[in-house]
Amino acid sequence: MESGVAAEAGPTEWGEAPNGVGPWIEEYAAPRPTDARYDAELLDNGDRRNVVDAYRYWTREAIVADIDTRRHSLHVAIENFTNDANIGTVVRTANAFAAQAVHIVGRRRWNRRGAMVTDRYQHIHHHATVADLLEFARANALTVVAVDNTPGSVPLETAVLPRDCVLLFGQEGPGVTEEARGAASMTVSIAQFGSTRSINAGVAAGIAMHSWIRQHADLSSAWT
Repeated sequence: MESGVAAEAGPTEWGEAPNGVGPWIEEYAAPRPTDARYDAELLDNGDRRNVVDAYRYWTREAIVADIDTRRHSLHVAIENFTNDANIGTVVRTANAFAAQAVHIVGRRRWNRRGAMVTDRYQHIHHHATVADLLEFARANALTVVAVDNTPGSVPLETAVLPRDCVLLFGQEGPGVTEEARGAASMTVSIAQFGSTRSINAGVAAGIAMHSWIRQHADLSSAWT
Protein backbone atom coordinates (compact mmCIF):
# COMPACT_ATOMS: atom_id res chain seq x y z
CA MET A 1 0.00 0.00 0.00
CA GLU A 2 2.84 2.37 0.70
CA SER A 3 4.91 3.69 -2.16
CA GLY A 4 8.40 4.47 -0.89
CA VAL A 5 7.25 6.11 2.35
CA ALA A 6 9.48 5.50 5.35
CA ALA A 7 7.57 5.58 8.63
CA GLU A 8 8.68 5.99 12.19
CA ALA A 9 7.70 3.52 14.87
CA GLY A 10 4.14 3.75 16.16
CA PRO A 11 1.47 1.66 17.86
CA THR A 12 1.32 -2.05 17.12
CA GLU A 13 -1.58 -3.47 15.18
CA TRP A 14 -2.82 -5.14 18.33
CA GLY A 15 -2.87 -2.00 20.45
CA GLU A 16 -2.65 -1.99 24.22
CA ALA A 17 -6.30 -2.07 25.30
CA PRO A 18 -8.15 -5.41 25.69
CA ASN A 19 -10.60 -4.60 22.91
CA GLY A 20 -11.78 -6.74 20.01
CA VAL A 21 -12.89 -10.35 20.24
CA GLY A 22 -11.41 -13.57 21.57
CA PRO A 23 -10.89 -16.88 19.74
CA TRP A 24 -13.71 -17.81 17.38
CA ILE A 25 -14.71 -20.93 19.31
CA GLU A 26 -15.20 -18.87 22.49
CA GLU A 27 -17.12 -16.06 20.81
CA TYR A 28 -19.52 -17.85 18.48
CA ALA A 29 -21.61 -20.99 18.60
CA ALA A 30 -21.04 -21.52 14.90
CA PRO A 31 -18.69 -23.57 12.71
CA ARG A 32 -15.21 -22.13 12.24
CA PRO A 33 -15.04 -20.22 8.92
CA THR A 34 -13.06 -21.77 6.10
CA ASP A 35 -13.29 -18.76 3.76
CA ALA A 36 -9.86 -17.69 2.48
CA ARG A 37 -10.48 -14.18 3.81
CA TYR A 38 -10.08 -15.42 7.39
CA ASP A 39 -6.76 -15.59 9.23
CA ALA A 40 -6.19 -18.91 11.01
CA GLU A 41 -4.07 -17.32 13.73
CA LEU A 42 -6.73 -14.73 14.49
CA LEU A 43 -9.42 -17.41 14.61
CA ASP A 44 -7.31 -19.35 17.11
CA ASN A 45 -6.17 -16.49 19.33
CA GLY A 46 -8.68 -13.69 18.88
CA ASP A 47 -8.68 -10.41 16.99
CA ARG A 48 -7.74 -7.33 19.03
CA ARG A 49 -7.16 -5.02 16.09
CA ASN A 50 -8.87 -1.67 15.64
CA VAL A 51 -11.12 -2.76 12.78
CA VAL A 52 -14.90 -2.68 12.27
CA ASP A 53 -16.81 -5.82 13.26
CA ALA A 54 -17.39 -6.79 9.63
CA TYR A 55 -13.62 -7.34 9.27
CA ARG A 56 -13.07 -9.36 12.44
CA TYR A 57 -10.69 -12.29 11.88
CA TRP A 58 -10.01 -11.24 8.27
CA THR A 59 -6.46 -11.07 6.94
CA ARG A 60 -5.05 -7.62 6.31
CA GLU A 61 -4.88 -8.35 2.59
CA ALA A 62 -8.55 -9.33 2.51
CA ILE A 63 -9.56 -6.14 4.30
CA VAL A 64 -7.61 -3.96 1.86
CA ALA A 65 -9.07 -5.82 -1.11
CA ASP A 66 -12.60 -5.30 0.18
CA ILE A 67 -12.07 -1.59 0.85
CA ASP A 68 -10.62 -1.28 -2.65
CA THR A 69 -14.00 -2.26 -4.08
CA ARG A 70 -15.61 0.65 -2.22
CA ARG A 71 -12.99 3.39 -2.19
CA HIS A 72 -14.08 6.85 -3.15
CA SER A 73 -12.55 8.92 -5.95
CA LEU A 74 -11.23 11.34 -3.34
CA HIS A 75 -7.45 11.69 -2.99
CA VAL A 76 -5.75 13.57 -0.16
CA ALA A 77 -2.30 15.17 -0.28
CA ILE A 78 -0.25 16.84 2.43
CA GLU A 79 3.03 18.68 2.09
CA ASN A 80 5.79 17.39 4.38
CA PHE A 81 8.71 19.77 4.01
CA THR A 82 9.40 20.18 7.75
CA ASN A 83 8.39 16.70 8.96
CA ASP A 84 4.75 17.56 9.69
CA ALA A 85 3.36 15.72 12.71
CA ASN A 86 -0.20 15.88 11.36
CA ILE A 87 0.30 13.27 8.66
CA GLY A 88 -0.71 10.35 10.87
CA THR A 89 -4.03 12.02 11.65
CA VAL A 90 -4.63 12.71 7.97
CA VAL A 91 -3.96 9.05 7.10
CA ARG A 92 -6.29 7.81 9.84
CA THR A 93 -9.12 10.09 8.69
CA ALA A 94 -8.57 9.19 5.03
CA ASN A 95 -8.90 5.54 5.99
CA ALA A 96 -12.14 6.23 7.87
CA PHE A 97 -13.60 7.87 4.75
CA ALA A 98 -12.19 5.25 2.36
CA ALA A 99 -10.18 7.77 0.38
CA GLN A 100 -8.56 6.42 -2.75
CA ALA A 101 -5.06 7.35 -1.59
CA VAL A 102 -3.01 9.66 0.59
CA HIS A 103 -0.13 11.48 -1.10
CA ILE A 104 2.82 12.76 0.93
CA VAL A 105 4.81 15.49 -0.79
CA GLY A 106 8.38 16.19 0.29
CA ARG A 107 10.14 14.24 3.01
CA ARG A 108 9.68 10.49 3.01
CA ARG A 109 9.84 10.11 6.78
CA TRP A 110 6.73 10.77 8.81
CA ASN A 111 5.58 9.85 12.30
CA ARG A 112 2.89 7.25 11.91
CA ARG A 113 1.85 7.21 15.58
CA GLY A 114 -1.23 9.33 14.87
CA ALA A 115 -2.30 6.92 12.13
CA MET A 116 -3.04 4.24 14.76
CA VAL A 117 -1.94 1.52 12.29
CA THR A 118 -4.54 2.55 9.69
CA ASP A 119 -1.66 3.07 7.25
CA ARG A 120 -1.67 -0.73 6.83
CA TYR A 121 -5.06 -0.49 5.15
CA GLN A 122 -4.65 2.79 3.28
CA HIS A 123 -2.86 3.33 -0.04
CA ILE A 124 -0.07 5.86 0.49
CA HIS A 125 2.14 7.39 -2.19
CA HIS A 126 5.20 9.61 -1.97
CA HIS A 127 6.05 12.49 -4.32
CA ALA A 128 9.37 14.22 -3.96
CA THR A 129 8.05 17.56 -5.21
CA VAL A 130 4.80 19.43 -5.72
CA ALA A 131 5.44 19.18 -9.47
CA ASP A 132 5.42 15.38 -9.19
CA LEU A 133 2.07 15.44 -7.40
CA LEU A 134 0.62 17.78 -10.03
CA GLU A 135 1.81 15.47 -12.80
CA PHE A 136 0.08 12.55 -11.07
CA ALA A 137 -3.12 14.58 -10.83
CA ARG A 138 -3.01 15.49 -14.53
CA ALA A 139 -2.32 11.91 -15.56
CA ASN A 140 -5.31 10.70 -13.54
CA ALA A 141 -7.73 13.52 -14.44
CA LEU A 142 -7.90 14.75 -10.84
CA THR A 143 -8.76 18.34 -9.98
CA VAL A 144 -6.39 19.82 -7.38
CA VAL A 145 -8.19 21.69 -4.60
CA ALA A 146 -5.97 23.53 -2.13
CA VAL A 147 -7.31 23.95 1.39
CA ASP A 148 -5.93 27.14 2.93
CA ASN A 149 -7.27 30.30 4.55
CA THR A 150 -5.90 32.80 2.07
CA PRO A 151 -7.35 35.90 0.37
CA GLY A 152 -9.57 34.98 -2.56
CA SER A 153 -10.35 31.48 -1.32
CA VAL A 154 -13.86 30.05 -1.61
CA PRO A 155 -15.61 29.16 1.66
CA LEU A 156 -15.60 25.39 2.00
CA GLU A 157 -19.07 25.62 3.51
CA THR A 158 -20.52 26.82 0.18
CA ALA A 159 -18.02 25.32 -2.29
CA VAL A 160 -18.96 22.55 -4.69
CA LEU A 161 -16.07 20.09 -4.56
CA PRO A 162 -15.21 18.08 -7.69
CA ARG A 163 -15.95 14.37 -7.41
CA ASP A 164 -12.55 13.35 -8.81
CA CYS A 165 -10.13 15.52 -6.91
CA VAL A 166 -7.08 15.84 -4.69
CA LEU A 167 -7.58 17.84 -1.52
CA LEU A 168 -4.18 19.42 -0.88
CA PHE A 169 -3.11 20.54 2.58
CA GLY A 170 -0.07 22.48 3.66
CA GLN A 171 1.84 22.35 6.90
CA GLU A 172 1.02 23.82 10.27
CA GLY A 173 1.75 27.54 10.11
CA PRO A 174 2.90 28.28 6.54
CA GLY A 175 -0.01 26.45 4.91
CA VAL A 176 0.01 25.38 1.27
CA THR A 177 3.13 26.40 -0.63
CA GLU A 178 2.83 29.12 -3.25
CA GLU A 179 3.69 26.64 -6.01
CA ALA A 180 0.89 24.29 -5.00
CA ARG A 181 -1.66 27.05 -4.51
CA GLY A 182 -0.82 28.57 -7.87
CA ALA A 183 -1.37 25.25 -9.65
CA ALA A 184 -4.61 24.38 -7.86
CA SER A 185 -7.86 24.80 -9.75
CA MET A 186 -9.45 26.29 -6.66
CA THR A 187 -8.60 27.13 -3.06
CA VAL A 188 -11.14 26.65 -0.31
CA SER A 189 -11.05 27.97 3.24
CA ILE A 190 -12.68 26.83 6.48
CA ALA A 191 -14.76 29.40 8.33
CA GLN A 192 -13.28 30.41 11.70
CA PHE A 193 -14.76 32.63 14.39
CA GLY A 194 -12.23 32.67 17.24
CA SER A 195 -8.82 34.17 17.90
CA THR A 196 -6.52 31.60 16.29
CA ARG A 197 -5.11 32.32 12.85
CA SER A 198 -5.20 28.70 11.68
CA ILE A 199 -6.70 25.30 12.36
CA ASN A 200 -4.55 22.24 13.02
CA ALA A 201 -3.80 20.65 9.63
CA GLY A 202 -5.07 17.25 10.76
CA VAL A 203 -8.37 18.76 11.90
CA ALA A 204 -8.70 20.83 8.73
CA ALA A 205 -8.19 17.71 6.63
CA GLY A 206 -10.96 15.91 8.49
CA ILE A 207 -13.36 18.81 7.98
CA ALA A 208 -12.60 19.05 4.26
CA MET A 209 -12.80 15.30 3.67
CA HIS A 210 -16.17 15.16 5.40
CA SER A 211 -17.41 18.00 3.21
CA TRP A 212 -16.54 15.86 0.19
CA ILE A 213 -18.30 12.88 1.77
CA ARG A 214 -21.47 14.90 2.34
CA GLN A 215 -21.53 15.94 -1.32
CA HIS A 216 -20.53 12.74 -3.08
CA ALA A 217 -20.62 9.60 -0.91
CA ASP A 218 -23.41 7.04 -0.86
CA LEU A 219 -24.29 7.26 2.84
CA SER A 220 -26.28 4.04 2.66
CA SER A 221 -22.99 2.16 2.26
CA ALA A 222 -21.46 3.55 5.47
CA TRP A 223 -20.87 1.24 8.42
CA THR A 224 -23.62 1.40 11.03
